[in-house]
Amino acid sequence: MKILIIEDELQLLEAVAEYLAGEGFLCEKASNFNEASEKIALYDYDLLILDLTLPGGDGLDLLSRLKKNKPDTGVLILTARNSLDDKLSGLDKGADDYLTKPFHLAELNSRIKAIIRRRQFNGREKLHWEEIEINPESKEVFLNGNRVILSRKEYEMLLYFITNSNRVITKEALAEHLWGDHYDEADNFDFIYAHVKNLRRKIRKAGGQNYLKTVYGLGYRLTSS
Repeated sequence: MKILIIEDELQLLEAVAEYLAGEGFLCEKASNFNEASEKIALYDYDLLILDLTLPGGDGLDLLSRLKKNKPDTGVLILTARNSLDDKLSGLDKGADDYLTKPFHLAELNSRIKAIIRRRQFNGREKLHWEEIEINPESKEVFLNGNRVILSRKEYEMLLYFITNSNRVITKEALAEHLWGDHYDEADNFDFIYAHVKNLRRKIRKAGGQNYLKTVYGLGYRLTSS
C-alpha cells in the first residue's frame, strides 16, 4: 500500500513515515502545499495523510483537487485544528476520517487500516479472489486453504493485481506503486519481470492457474478467463 504523508512539522513527518514503513506501507512525503500538489498530480496513492495547515496553501484545497481527479484515493485528515467546522468541511469534501494532534501512532495505523478495508475490501477482514485468499492484517496468502509463502514485494504485487483485477496494469504503474515515486530512476524493468515470474511460479506450484497474463507492449492483467 502506497501512502503520501503531507505534513509541515518535519519531526512528525519523519516519525509517521518511519512508523508506517515499519508496518509495511510504502511512504512518500511532502512538507508543503506546492510539493504535495505536484506529487498528487504526477503519482497515484492508495491513501493520503493530509495536514490541513500547510505552508503555501490550505490542505482542504488539495483535498478538493484530489477528489476531482482521483476520487478513489483514501484520505485521512491530520490536523491540530479543533474546529468542528474544519473537520466537517474535510468530510464533506470527501475525506474518509480525521485525527486531531496529538495522537498515538498505533491509533493512526488502525484508522489507516480501517479506511483501506472499507475502500479496497468492502469492509471485509479478508480478500477473496477465485481460490486465493489474502489476510491483509497478517499479510498471509492462501490458495485452496494452503499457505503460499511470498516475499514482501510479491505479496504487494498480488494484492495490487487483485484489487485491480481484469484491468491492464502497465509496468510503469506497477513499478511506481511498489517501488515509489522515483521508480523512473531505474535503468530498466528487469526487476518487474523477475517478481512477476516468481509470483506466477509460486501460484502455479501451489495448484493455481496462470491468472497473470502478459499484455504485450503494455503490461500485465490478472484475469480468470
